[in-house]
Amino acid sequence: MDGMDLAVANMETLALYAAAGVGLAVLVLFLLLRGAGQKRAERTEMVIAQHMGQMAQRVDQLATGQAHLDGNLQAQAQSQGQIATLMEQRLGEVQVNMHENLAKVQRSTGENLASMQQKMADTMAAQQLQMQESLANMQLRTGGALNDMQEKLNLSMTGNAKQTATSLTQLQERLATIDKAQENITRLSGDVLSLQDILSNKQTRGAFGEIQLNDIVSKALPSDSYALQHTLSNGKRADCLIHLPNPPGPIVIDSKFPLEAYELLRKAETQAQLNEAARMLRTSVKKHIKDISEKYIIEGETADGALMFLPSEAVYAELHANFPELVREGFAARVWIVSPTTCMATLNTMRAILKDARMQEQAGAIRKELGLLYSDVERLGTRVENLDRHFGQAAKDISEIKISADKAGRRARRLDNFDFEELAQTSDDKVVPLTKPEA
Repeated sequence: MDGMDLAVANMETLALYAAAGVGLAVLVLFLLLRGAGQKRAERTEMVIAQHMGQMAQRVDQLATGQAHLDGNLQAQAQSQGQIATLMEQRLGEVQVNMHENLAKVQRSTGENLASMQQKMADTMAAQQLQMQESLANMQLRTGGALNDMQEKLNLSMTGNAKQTATSLTQLQERLATIDKAQENITRLSGDVLSLQDILSNKQTRGAFGEIQLNDIVSKALPSDSYALQHTLSNGKRADCLIHLPNPPGPIVIDSKFPLEAYELLRKAETQAQLNEAARMLRTSVKKHIKDISEKYIIEGETADGALMFLPSEAVYAELHANFPELVREGFAARVWIVSPTTCMATLNTMRAILKDARMQEQAGAIRKELGLLYSDVERLGTRVENLDRHFGQAAKDISEIKISADKAGRRARRLDNFDFEELAQTSDDKVVPLTKPEA
């Protein structure tokens, strides 16, 4: 059917081409008739007749081609029918072969399934035997492990009993140690009470402040820059005198500890007690400021100021927090209140001042040594120049010695080779006569 459709389509195409050719010829004829004049009418008719004849020949040729095409289409239709018959035969053969192959596959599949079932049954039986053997071995191992665990548990319980006894013994020893520590604590509390007794006594409290001041000063300054318990020209003994250069000059540090007033201030429960304790603290601190200002500030001997050392940070903080007028009064009297922390900072500043002063004292000696060093450097430069000149002369002498040695070597080689002629040509020196000239 496809061949017939193709033949019909080809015939329709040829018919369209023929109709198009006829239309084109008519159009050309019309144009020629319209555009030609009367003078060329006869010639045009002849040309048209020729064209019409050619068109007739072409139509005949198209008819002949159509007849051949019809024959070819019929032949193609016959061949297609034969091909369809052959394909039906081949399809039947293929179906028969497929049925046979399917039967073979079914038979082989059944055989394979039977063999696989047999193998699986054998494998399961073997695995069942292995599992039974494994369970028996596991039961044996479990029994042995339980026995071992029981023995270890018995040993562990025995060891735990021993360890418990040992731990009880160690606990008793530690309890004895705790009893000793309790005795030490009791003894320490007695020492604390004795420290309170020391602080309650003014003389012992002053010694405590002096010891703390000595410890701070000895850590901050060199030993030759201060004096402890120094007696001034007015007969008063200062706790510490720092030998600072002028200005400001030696400065006194005196230790004071207004403990009673501070303890009353801490223990006050009513406003009246608080006011009384504050009054006592003001009175005590003012007295200390006045005493230091009158005793330890001597014009021409000490600095124009002194330090009051409070060996308690709590008292120092209380003064600056709640009694700023006392601090200002100290500034007015040129008495500066310091605590252990601020005293250490102040002493570090003094150490820097002492270091700078000592460097200034040694500046003259340093300048003298620098002058001597400059003279030594100049002398060294002169001697280096002389040595360089000697080295230059020695190098020049060595160069001349090398030249003379080379000349002597060349002459020796010529004499050894009997090159007298060459020697005579190159020699610039006069030949020394063998005999003395006559007088």
